[in-house]
This record gives sequence, C-alpha cells and structure tokens, in this order.
Amino acid sequence: MTTGKFLITAAAGACSLVLLGAAGPALKETTMTSTLTQSSQAPASDAIRPFQFHASDEALADLRRRIAATQWPDKETVADATQGVQLATMQKLARYWLTGYDWRKVEARLNALPQFITQIDGLDIHFIHVRSKHKNAMPMIITHGWPGSIVEQMKIIGPLTDPTAYGGRAEDAFDVVIPSMPGYGFSGKPTTTGWGPPRIARAWAVLMNRLGYTRYVAQGGDWGAVVTEQMGLQAPPGLLGIHVNMPGIFPADIDAAAFSGAPAPSGLSDDERVAYERLRFVYQKGIAYGFQMGLRPQTLYGIADSPVGLAAYFLDHDARSYELIARVFDGQSEGLTRDDILDNITITWLTNTALSGARLYWEYWGKGFFNSRGVSIPVAVSVFPDELYPAPRSWTERAFPKLIYYNRLPKGGHFAAWEQPTFLTQDLWAAFRPLRQKSEVGSK
Repeated sequence: MTTGKFLITAAAGACSLVLLGAAGPALKETTMTSTLTQSSQAPASDAIRPFQFHASDEALADLRRRIAATQWPDKETVADATQGVQLATMQKLARYWLTGYDWRKVEARLNALPQFITQIDGLDIHFIHVRSKHKNAMPMIITHGWPGSIVEQMKIIGPLTDPTAYGGRAEDAFDVVIPSMPGYGFSGKPTTTGWGPPRIARAWAVLMNRLGYTRYVAQGGDWGAVVTEQMGLQAPPGLLGIHVNMPGIFPADIDAAAFSGAPAPSGLSDDERVAYERLRFVYQKGIAYGFQMGLRPQTLYGIADSPVGLAAYFLDHDARSYELIARVFDGQSEGLTRDDILDNITITWLTNTALSGARLYWEYWGKGFFNSRGVSIPVAVSVFPDELYPAPRSWTERAFPKLIYYNRLPKGGHFAAWEQPTFLTQDLWAAFRPLRQKSEVGSK
C-alpha cells in the first residue's frame, strides 16, 4: 500500500515500513509497523523535513510478548557482578518493563520537541533542534554515545535553551542541536562501510551550516566525545571550541601500557596513577562488549531478537554505571529512574538499531578511544568521578594545549547528561563563556 509518504509491504507474515524519499536510501526498516510523520513533499537532498515518531500498538504488544516469553538462564555462581549483569537485576527490569513501563510517555515528550530529518552524504540524519528565546544564544551540537540515543540529552535541553528558568543567566543560553548518530534511533542505517567518527564529524559540520549557523560549539561524551574531538581535529570553519566529558587524554605509551595490563609506570602523580589503574581495569575487565562489537558485530543476532537480551547487553557498559542502574531497580533514588533506563533501551528496540549501532565499534576498532588526539582548538573538559577514568589535569593540559576550562564534579558518571544534568548544564554555561561574543551567532 502506498500512502504518498511510505511503502508498507507484507513479507514473511510481518509488516515492514520503509520511508520513501527523493534520493538516498530508506530511513528505516523495522519488523513491526510504526508511524513516522514527515512532510509529504518529495524533498531536495538538502531539505530539512519535520519529523515525529509514533510506535504502533502492535509493536508495543510484540515487545511485551517477547519480554514475557524470555527464557531465563541460571543464576550467576558468584555473589557479585563479576560474571556480568545479575539475574535478579534483569528480572526486576523485565517485570517493570512488562507491567509498569509506558513508552507513550517518552514518545509524547519527544514529539513535543522540534525534530527533523535531513540527508547528509547520502544518509538521512535525524535531529532535535531547539532554539533559545534569548538573544545571542550560542549554537551547540551535542552528540550521544553507546548504548545511547537522543533520550540521554533530553534533560539538558531546557536549562541550556532557557537558563533563566533554571537559575542561570540569559547570556549563557544555547540553541541546541542533538542528532541521532548514523545507525542509531531515527537516523538512517548505513548500508556500506565508512560511517566512523571522522565522517560523522564532517556530517555534523554540514548540519550546522545547513541550519544557518556560522559560529558554534560542540559537546559530547562516550562516542559523542570521540566524534566531538574529531570535529576539533578537523576544525571546520565556524567551530569555536568543544566540550567533552570523556576526554581523550592518555599519552600513547601510557594508553598502550594500560591496554597490555602492565603495572602503573613509575613517576606518575597520584591523580595519574588513579586514572591509569581505572583505564587498565576498563581494558582488562570492562569492555567485553567493545571487543565483540569491534570485531564481530553482525554475530549479535540475539540482541536484535530478544528485548531482555538487548537490555542486559546495554546494562553491561561499565561497572559504575551498572552499579547505579542495579540500585535503581532495587528501589533506591539515583540520578536515573527506571523509566530513564527503559526509554533508552526501548528506542533502540523499536527502531531495530541494535546491530546498526554496534557497527560503529567495528568502524573505529583499533584507532584509539581514550588516547590524546592532538586537538588544537579551544577545549573544555568536565571530569565526573564515576567516569571510566577521572582525567588528571596534567594529562588534560598536555592533550589540549588550548584548554579553556577544566572542572572536577562532585558526583556523576559516564552518562553525565542523563545522570547529572544540572552539573553538566552548569559546566557548559561556564565552559563556553570565554568564547562568547555579541556577534557570535550566524544566520538563524
């Protein structure tokens, strides 16, 4: 059936939905129907089209059916999480996902935001774009990570675009652009290789220019930090500076030693030793998922077929984040809620992007996640204590010769915008003040 916007076909007893456009590949194929609302006009390749997403009742019913049908493994044989995500945590998560969680709540919040699709380098890119009401707002593009989505950044949109409503100053306001990375959420899935962080960084510069911004900044954590630092390396015209909360700061010899599992080199300061030991733990015990996705992402069929399998895989990102999430499902009050956690997992499930997102690791494997990259434009860094490693000032200053801001926060971990939006927002207000000018904003 052709509606003018979509082609819906039946195959193997299921429905697939394909967005039709004037050029380039389809936006999305899923095994259950959902409604993606856009302009019905055939767009030019650089057109910016309004977007909304409405999961079908059938897709949500299928999700619940699969959760209920989970074949549970035996309980782990240890009393801690050293064997992976614990059975009790996953069963609590599944029980709430099945009986208490409501996707429609986050769907409504998403659809209340200005969302768009535009084609860049042959691929449809989805993004949120919220303009501030305040004069001379600084444009900022914010990039999420894995296992993540634009859901992670939704808490910081309000205080960044309207700081006066959150105890801030009008002159600290931002226009906010939050894209879904290729293969994630509502962006297109690459059908060929090559969509690694450098190409994404170039696409983000195109996006900001297409939106009319001639002077802007960029921010990111996790993969978002890698992409943002790639933007810093490329230094496209108009990029004033960057902020990251997982900075690549390790000297090459230190990074290599940590990867090998060697004891800490002599001569390190106390802060450097802590960072080294934490990075060594990450390499030796903390990124099993990275090796799997970096080497054989296509083998992960199970996380595309089982919601509980997907959830467990996402929870096993890093030890401190997992401990926080486990406490949440034990009923404790933390920076995240049960809904926060399931929003992020459910958006991946409904868009069937578990494997397309995983391939980003394959694209960048062996190129260095945590090492210094040689960024020479102005850089701001926020250090959260439960990040994979707390970046020492010494290595941060060496990695970023134009370091304009460095701050260690009292609380928070790897997913800063998601866990501690107030701390991150306040840091972003402060970090980019040195780069603001009355004439900083290009055409809007």
